[in-house]
Amino acid sequence: MAKPIMIQGTMSSAGKSLITAGLCRIFRQDGHKVAPFKSQNMALNSFITNEGLEMGRAQVMQAEAAGIEPSVLMNPILLKPTSDSGSQVIVRGEVAGTMTAGNYYDYKTRLRAIVEEDYRTLAGQYDIIVIEGAGSPAEINLNRDDFVNMGMARIADAPVLLVADIDRGGVFASVYGTVMLLEEADRARLKGVIINKFRGDVNLLLNGLKQLENLTGVPVLGVVPYLKLDIDDEDSVTERLSAQVTGKPLDVVVIRLPRISNFTDFNALSRMEPVGLRYVDRPEDLKTPDLIILPGTKNTMGDLRWLRACGLEDAVKARAAEGTPVIGICGGYQMLGRTLSDPGGVEEGGEMPGMGLLPADTVFEPAKVRTRITGTVRPLTGVFEALSGCRLTGYEIHMGRTTLAGTEAVPFSDLTDGKADGAVSGHVMGSYLHGLFDGELGRALISLLLRRKGLDDAIPETGSFDEFKNSQYDLLADALRQSLDMAAVYRILGL
Repeated sequence: MAKPIMIQGTMSSAGKSLITAGLCRIFRQDGHKVAPFKSQNMALNSFITNEGLEMGRAQVMQAEAAGIEPSVLMNPILLKPTSDSGSQVIVRGEVAGTMTAGNYYDYKTRLRAIVEEDYRTLAGQYDIIVIEGAGSPAEINLNRDDFVNMGMARIADAPVLLVADIDRGGVFASVYGTVMLLEEADRARLKGVIINKFRGDVNLLLNGLKQLENLTGVPVLGVVPYLKLDIDDEDSVTERLSAQVTGKPLDVVVIRLPRISNFTDFNALSRMEPVGLRYVDRPEDLKTPDLIILPGTKNTMGDLRWLRACGLEDAVKARAAEGTPVIGICGGYQMLGRTLSDPGGVEEGGEMPGMGLLPADTVFEPAKVRTRITGTVRPLTGVFEALSGCRLTGYEIHMGRTTLAGTEAVPFSDLTDGKADGAVSGHVMGSYLHGLFDGELGRALISLLLRRKGLDDAIPETGSFDEFKNSQYDLLADALRQSLDMAAVYRILGL
């Protein structure tokens, strides 16, 4: 049975996911068979496993750092918010339903046995399990029936390291308050504190760290600097969505929808040297980009209403009328069509017009499409002609069926399951495939945009995306080795 160690945080976005990934990488480098685990994740960034099951993207990233294939055992429960008070609940990779917060907390008592069983199964396959908590263990209103933070630590009998974000300020108070709000038995599980996202001279912290140790009785195991690494983020709290990269040959705009999902689709584009990638949520910020992308969303109809109300729909359609290429991915593809119909109330019910940029109609259905897939771009003409023949590897996660009307549009690609995907009409294109830009198509797309501007279409070779990600995990591991008392971490693990 694996040795467990758990990473909890004083708050959301303290850096738990990144510290978990870094430890997974270190343990792998040191010859251990290691896996991540998070009992319950709330995120719109998800992934489809080889078995066609859905799990949180953060645990996929951590599995990559550990050098293993992602499995839903690593994330038994995934909550995907559909509104301010409701989420789609995914259990063991399958949709269990859409619930309000109150309904879910009544339902979750049934899930503890699933969490325990999946953890035991995973722990039987590895030497070390690095468990990630969610939010904060000091959310005392949620302690009853908890199996995410200290409740999970009890299930696994795991020692706990507490991560605190110093960049936001108040780090000493947040650590002290968290420790003091824990029940005595849970406080005994707390074996170390990690100060994360530090900028400056660590010597200026030493007196405060010593006082903190004296007050809490918990040692500080290290101070991790603010790391600027290109590693997949867990959700839309990421700073990536606020970045405004300008001054590059190409200006690529992604519309920042309120319930944007799988924004990691665009990470491969952002690391290409000619690309300045911006996320935009106001029409005045759209300007005159070289490409507009409508991303995936957990609520296509709701986010299209937002797009319409804030004026971005009109702004995007105006740029499209001027000839600016527009690409929609998943929910963004659905928005580009003529109509959206939801007869079964999968999203919001009823019907509404789409943006009308593609002759396509979408009907939402209760069954979710979940598949990893490969394919090939069809022979195209016009703006996207240079993409013809590109090989595709990606995955589908959607609750809708889209059909083309008339002859104004052609399917975008042929998939290996015998189906056609997406649509192309002039300079507007849509596809259900997430991860579309990770392979050769991404480079081909950027090259054609450069040629449209009369620029050199050569893109500096940077190696494969997988090679790049592995280099980032190694850099993360190096930074943690330099920052943390890893000998103490191993002692805490009992190794």
